Amino acid sequence: MDNSYWFTLADLTIKLIFKEGGLNNISLLPSFAPFSTPHHTDRPLFQLIIDDGLQPVPKEQRTRIHTFDTGNGDIIVDRCSNGGHQFIIKDIQKKSCCLLVTNHDFTECSCALNGNYDMRSYGLNNALMLAYAFAACKEHTLLIHASLVRQHGYGYAFIAKSGTGKSTQVSMWLRYLPGCDLMNDDNPIIRVINGTPYIYGSPWSGKTPCYRNVKARLGAITQIDRAPQNSVDRLSPIDALVHFLPSCSSIKWEPALYDQFMATVTQVIETTGFYMLHCRPDREAAVVCHQAIVKVGK
Repeated sequence: MDNSYWFTLADLTIKLIFKEGGLNNISLLPSFAPFSTPHHTDRPLFQLIIDDGLQPVPKEQRTRIHTFDTGNGDIIVDRCSNGGHQFIIKDIQKKSCCLLVTNHDFTECSCALNGNYDMRSYGLNNALMLAYAFAACKEHTLLIHASLVRQHGYGYAFIAKSGTGKSTQVSMWLRYLPGCDLMNDDNPIIRVINGTPYIYGSPWSGKTPCYRNVKARLGAITQIDRAPQNSVDRLSPIDALVHFLPSCSSIKWEPALYDQFMATVTQVIETTGFYMLHCRPDREAAVVCHQAIVKVGK
């Protein structure tokens, strides 16, 4: 039985291998179905082997980098003496769901899952997000935290802290502005191809089940700021950098990968309009924002 699966995310191919049956199988990844591809390549972006026999790297061969609170759980990161990494992925109840071990450039990854179906699905999805975000640095690609709406072939991303109103603003576009559709509501992917930024749907969309294998030119990126009146400011490149960086998945502790990451961030800022939307959660906010930012995509 072939336990290998191939998926294409932002036109980059990844390979998954389930080493054993039982609880570990493709049913853990229902949101990946739209991204399945028959296309096989000798050089995928990365390969992930799911193997519950995987053991942690010995303590003397790794050094603690940091423990990150994602809001949905913790991720414990160690750098290994061979240049690779070890991640422990915990859910919101602080239960360990996944052990992920990678090589230095995230092209070869292995993980062991733990717990019931929900824990294993959560762990595997997060392992794939980490591997993808870091392996894709060299492909001028960013995984970002944003809500994404498309209109007339252009994608408009809204960024903000969780609960600030990204999804609300997108819902206003969908409701009141013609020709709009939702591309993703949590983790779209930006990729710069021949100097032009494109934005894609992904298998990760937070609480909104929007898993679409779709692509658009990147029209604009807008920071949401709750305010009593609706208005839009265009951001300077420096202000754009300040607001955009926290929305991107990065690996600051690895200089080579971080340099590639920052080069792509710079390209996006140089080629894309960045805005601050001061807004109420109403129709007028969508109209005011639309009038200010869609000219970038024309």
